[in-house]
Amino acid sequence: MLQKIKLYGAERCHKTQYYMQFLKNRNFNFDFLDVEKNEHFAQELRSLYENNKLNFPTITIGKKKLRNPTDKELIKWLEKLIQP
Repeated sequence: MLQKIKLYGAERCHKTQYYMQFLKNRNFNFDFLDVEKNEHFAQELRSLYENNKLNFPTITIGKKKLRNPTDKELIKWLEKLIQP
């Protein structure tokens, strides 16, 4: 089963931009959810954390949540959870 990739972040955030480019360069389809421009996306992100804060960038792959992952960690989970 193909897992959906979501990137929660803000357009102005350099780390969010980094992950967007990282995923695009590797031809992964993902949804970018700008938490500063859309309150629904912000609430969705807050609900992922007990502290109810906007912890971005956060990447979800299916049910797996990655907060500001290293390249190595992100690649590991993409390979594990995304079927070619």
